[in-house]
Amino acid sequence: MRIARIQAWWVRIPIEAARQHKSDFGQITTFDAAIVRVETDTGIVGWGEGKNAAGSAGTYGALVSLINNEIAPALRGRDARDINGIWEMLYNGVRHQKAAASGHVMPVLARRGLTVAAISAIDIALWDILGKSLGVPVWQLLGGRKSERMPAYASGGWASADKIGEQLQSYIDKGGFKAVKMRVGSMDGAPHVSSERVHAAREALGPGVSIMVDAHGTYTVADAKRFAHMVRDCDLAWFEEPVAADDKQGIAEVRAACGIPIAVGESEATRFDFRDLAVARAADVFQPDLGFCGGISEAMKIGAIASAFNIRLAPHLWAGAPAFYAGLHVCAASPSSFILEYSLGANPMLHDLVVEKLDVAEGTIAIPDAPGLGITVDEDFLKAHAMGG
Repeated sequence: MRIARIQAWWVRIPIEAARQHKSDFGQITTFDAAIVRVETDTGIVGWGEGKNAAGSAGTYGALVSLINNEIAPALRGRDARDINGIWEMLYNGVRHQKAAASGHVMPVLARRGLTVAAISAIDIALWDILGKSLGVPVWQLLGGRKSERMPAYASGGWASADKIGEQLQSYIDKGGFKAVKMRVGSMDGAPHVSSERVHAAREALGPGVSIMVDAHGTYTVADAKRFAHMVRDCDLAWFEEPVAADDKQGIAEVRAACGIPIAVGESEATRFDFRDLAVARAADVFQPDLGFCGGISEAMKIGAIASAFNIRLAPHLWAGAPAFYAGLHVCAASPSSFILEYSLGANPMLHDLVVEKLDVAEGTIAIPDAPGLGITVDEDFLKAHAMGG
């Protein structure tokens, strides 16, 4: 079963004005991603997704060009089932044969950023192909699932202090969620503004709902500590990305000082970044993004690191359908996973790109039983929203 064709598109789907939100990323008017189609010589098609950034907006011309013009030619004719070998070949580049023979990595200089995002997209598609070829869901290939459904939290929360309770309660009403996440940080200006919003949310929702907060890495270490001190009485489930991902020592400093569980990782690529976070004692929750960290293969390795360090796994699932469903399968199979992220912001890349509808009920999401990822991409919809397509 050889790889015959690989095609990537920059897909940009407009978000209707009434459903747009504004955060530190600005006004979000579109949902963008690099969507990849891999076809074998047996006719099986797998779908993947690569991301330039953790957010939903971005430009994907360079990533799509990398996949179509450099990676696709290198993979034509390769056995599509050789998932680990292909991952390591792309990561190690021209030295991949030496690396394989030596038993240790010799990565290319550009091993982060676009390179790993491209690897992520290919890896997800290959797992999709393998599952379809065997007639089983990806979670079965990863060792089985621990549950048919998993708890999820509703992710959103941009409203002002006088409206945040109403906004978060609307999420709970839509899916019976028992946990919600709201945004804080530079979008509010000073830490006390974010604190006011968090206190308003807790007062509105009461003690029975878990509240997570996400600063998108926009605080300084000092301001992250100040904010954490201000909300110490709000019983937060976690404080996500308090400071920039490149400042791992700063993240560890915040964790040591604040007493709130720290969740990080959506901006990190490969097991090596997560190893550094674990060793630095910087995290309580790992949040790899399947479209950026290295795909399903690498997410499972990250989950193993989490388990070894008694850290929990909750992937960043603000994504299109291929990366989101990939996260469902990883969570189903990983012993360290415990909750799923479910976007309550506008996400046409998840809901309109594929035929299937997620089974969301009583704050849980069903793990798909269909072969592969369990998605059927609407190729007409995809091509209608492909940039230049």
